[in-house]
Amino acid sequence: MAKVRAAISWSLRRCARAVTFLPSSTHRFVRLLATRCRRGVRLTTTALAPASAKWRRGHRRHERPLPPREVETPRKPKRQEEEEAVAAEQPRHEEQGDDVASPAAEVETLNKPKRPEAETAQPRHEEQGGEDAATSAEAEAVVAGKYWAQRHSLFSLYDRGVRMDAEGWYSATPEAIAAAQASYAPPASVVIDAFAGVGGNSIQFAARHPPTPRHFQGCYVVAVEIDPRKVELAAHNARIYGVEDRIEFVLGDFFHLAPSLKADLVFLSPPWGGPSYKKAKVYSLDMLKPKDGYAIFQAAQEISPNIIMFLPRNVDMRQVEELSWLSSPPLDFVSEENYIQYRFKGITAYFGGMAREVQKQNIGFLGGAEK
Repeated sequence: MAKVRAAISWSLRRCARAVTFLPSSTHRFVRLLATRCRRGVRLTTTALAPASAKWRRGHRRHERPLPPREVETPRKPKRQEEEEAVAAEQPRHEEQGDDVASPAAEVETLNKPKRPEAETAQPRHEEQGGEDAATSAEAEAVVAGKYWAQRHSLFSLYDRGVRMDAEGWYSATPEAIAAAQASYAPPASVVIDAFAGVGGNSIQFAARHPPTPRHFQGCYVVAVEIDPRKVELAAHNARIYGVEDRIEFVLGDFFHLAPSLKADLVFLSPPWGGPSYKKAKVYSLDMLKPKDGYAIFQAAQEISPNIIMFLPRNVDMRQVEELSWLSSPPLDFVSEENYIQYRFKGITAYFGGMAREVQKQNIGFLGGAEK
């Protein structure tokens, strides 16, 4: 046993002497390589891994990617290929709008009842109506915020639930002015409110303040309005003031209804064209809506010669006076300026018997009125 150990030791020393040491830092690895070669040991890829990895890192940019290998797919049967070609061709016809369908699908389509076009389009109208309602509500909120401080001057009972649309906030006659205009109406007379709006003037004519609390002196009012939304709001406001039984609301065009209407008095407060009327230095009667002032006055004359007309403060008074000359003989004419808290709001023109009533009640002192 001792002889065998000595032989192995001598063999190792002999292999070590056969290796010449190199001055570089890699002499240990070369020595190990030479030693194993001398002993007949086979090197594996694991032993050479560090050197090969270092070579790949230094030369990675020069490597070329290998072309992808083509994998041969098994060929499908001829019958299966024909079925797939027919199935792939059918969606093309559907995309192009061709009427290509199977017999079973055609029978099912014929038996299935068709939906009416109106019913199909209903959700689209509902969505459009919802958008219009939202837009209208937003517009009303903006206008209400602008005129919010005037709410009690327009309706003293506003806090009880009075409602107005966006136009009503700037077109309703202030309650104090509407009450003064209604006070000249004969007791228990029939009044036509040609452009009722949200009901401010109609309510004051119906709730005309009696000279004595024992006798009710309100008028019977026929309120004409072309906008169904305003009719709904006016009827609601009349219930708040408790005069809904004295007002008859009519949905329609005043110019179409005028030939068939008769009354003791006609009240005209046509739209002025919005708040922009203030920008005009002189407001012409041609600027009134929906027709000019002359056409409106002539339509009212067919009903009664007793007319009250509420106009902007910057209206051309010469044109207003000319209205009284449209009839033969000319109508009596009186106008007065209307103020709210010392602010000039508008001008009220009285024609015919209403002008005489104003002169009678004021006993010659008209407070700014003109004959």
